[in-house]
Amino acid sequence: AGKNLAGLNEEAFERRGDYPSLFYEGRWHNSGELFERSGRLAGGLIELGIEPGERVAVCMANCPEVTLSYQALWRAGAVVTPAMFLLSPEDLRHVIAHSEASAVITTPEFLDKVREATAGLEHVRHVITTGSAGDRVIAFGALEKSDPAPIVPRGDDDLAVLLYTGGTTGRAKGVMISHASLNFTGDAVQRAAHVDGMNRSLMTLPLAHAYGILITIAALHAPERPVTVLLRWFDPGTFLSMVQEHRVQSAPLVPSMIQMLLAQPLEDFDLSSLRYLGSGAAPLAPEPVDELARRVPWVSIRQGYGLSETAALVSTNPAGREKPGSVGLPIPGAEVRILDQSGRALRPGEAGEVCVRSPAVMQGYWRAPEATNEAIRDGWLHTGDIGYLDDEGYLFIVDRKKDLIIVGGFNVYPRDVEDALLEHPSVAAAGVVGRPDARRGEEVVAFVSLNASGAGVSADALVAWARERIGGYKYPREIHIVDAIPLTAVGKLDRKALRARLL
Repeated sequence: AGKNLAGLNEEAFERRGDYPSLFYEGRWHNSGELFERSGRLAGGLIELGIEPGERVAVCMANCPEVTLSYQALWRAGAVVTPAMFLLSPEDLRHVIAHSEASAVITTPEFLDKVREATAGLEHVRHVITTGSAGDRVIAFGALEKSDPAPIVPRGDDDLAVLLYTGGTTGRAKGVMISHASLNFTGDAVQRAAHVDGMNRSLMTLPLAHAYGILITIAALHAPERPVTVLLRWFDPGTFLSMVQEHRVQSAPLVPSMIQMLLAQPLEDFDLSSLRYLGSGAAPLAPEPVDELARRVPWVSIRQGYGLSETAALVSTNPAGREKPGSVGLPIPGAEVRILDQSGRALRPGEAGEVCVRSPAVMQGYWRAPEATNEAIRDGWLHTGDIGYLDDEGYLFIVDRKKDLIIVGGFNVYPRDVEDALLEHPSVAAAGVVGRPDARRGEEVVAFVSLNASGAGVSADALVAWARERIGGYKYPREIHIVDAIPLTAVGKLDRKALRARLL
């Protein structure tokens, strides 16, 4: 069999048959119903004129229709382009415009944002919503009235997804991942992490995100019948009551969610079924690990590491052989090397750039050959992350070469924040760094110096200015007004000096 993801979905259904596979907002959905709906939706998309290889953006809150959209798009031969619903309209527009998406699928609460983001983009022929149809908006349900479509053939190396990195306009790059790469990673997840009898999981991370896609594919490779409880978004109280009600055994999370769970009265819930919490997207501090071990000692935390450029996974801690502080062993079929600046391989314990070679590595960045050649050299992906391997081959991530700030699992590029601050008429210079934050992983802190017109400008006013322009998780909640922003000898912004001021 080929590596086509629509074929994988069909094989999984034939192998497992019809059973209650998904619980969402008070009702169970059967695997047969979901499989049939995805076939009909594929037919509807093809009738709309969605062509093989066309990109379709998916900007949705969690609901069964996200996974249905993926399966239908792959069945129709299209390329899935997930767009995080937390993106600002400008950032969403960048993803839709840069990918030249021919359609956008969304949920009602983001329809206005999608309309704003697609205004004047002629390549966007259709906007589809899970709500009711409206002016130039098609109802998802109407497309499901079509006859089921057969699988549109696609080669193993054809694009399955285009994943946009966490940057914003001008910096978010489209990561090209093939059917074969995603299929490989989904299978490797099971080989690295599957535990017999563990088939009930809770999904609260965004499905319209690189990791959500990986979870979808990994489930198709699961040897047993997977059962998923899906939450529209993360709420710690709901999370715990769902674990209790549905005897959930595992759930992937990000560190900020683990912190929010620890603030709940865990002891008031029956969490005896829970065995594993996955943690990724950002480093997890030792304190929450210790607190969980004290309060729910039967639950293990398994940290992993991945990036969009590797179809979302590089390494994970194997069941029963977890190593605290480590992001685990490379998944089967992946190799990790630590290289110094000159490209020399380093010994265990020596920190350098984490480089990865595996069938999951992207084909490259969409329409950015120079960036691709910089990232992939001699078959190795240079991640820009700093880490080391121990003598047993476990990977430890030390820092990020790229100065990226990760807030609650989401990427913030300091330059984007600095650019927004520099648009303020009174700001002469700006420098942005991350500071460790127990709840959100990191918080964004900015330093600015003012020009002659800035006499009456307060830090609070600058926070409000930034919030209005970049909003969401990106804006700095703390701004320090300083006489001058420190520069290095070659005139570059000295982030190290700024971080030192926060100690």
